[in-house]
Amino acid sequence: MDESQARELAFEFLHGDRDRWLHVQGVAGRAEELRPAVPAADGSLLVTAAWLHDIGYAAALRETGFHPLDGARFLARAGHAREAALVAHHSGARFVAEVRGLVAELAGFPFVEDALSDALTYADQTVGPRGQRLRIADRLAEAVRRHGPGAPSSLAAPRRDPYIYAAARRTEARL
Repeated sequence: MDESQARELAFEFLHGDRDRWLHVQGVAGRAEELRPAVPAADGSLLVTAAWLHDIGYAAALRETGFHPLDGARFLARAGHAREAALVAHHSGARFVAEVRGLVAELAGFPFVEDALSDALTYADQTVGPRGQRLRIADRLAEAVRRHGPGAPSSLAAPRRDPYIYAAARRTEARL
């Protein structure tokens, strides 16, 4: 799948949720800026994954209620394995999957800690829910406020947040 196809697919499923669509557009724009942090051959895949990273929020794709997994399943069924794996694991989703009891389901998608996964996480965690640029600390705090302290993403924060900060440091070093 190329970047324009990913944008069209994201629009199809997410444009009805104004804030989510603004966020996805912001993350794709940020990913475009981060292309120099990944191997040249992976630049397009980074931007494609950024367009698709939240597609699992679409009601039409909801299976488990865990958007990384739901989006990844949809993409895998459509034959987009690399995109599916990136979507499945974006922003430390494996830590939230532990809290939600979905580790086995997520295990069907290989996780690779590399420049590509780091840059996708960095892009997602530096764009707020309405597409605005945020520092990572502000983005993480905003997510806890928005979802609440008892939400799975908040409960996963002690394990997930260090991963997010490490991915950001690695991405910044690559730039």
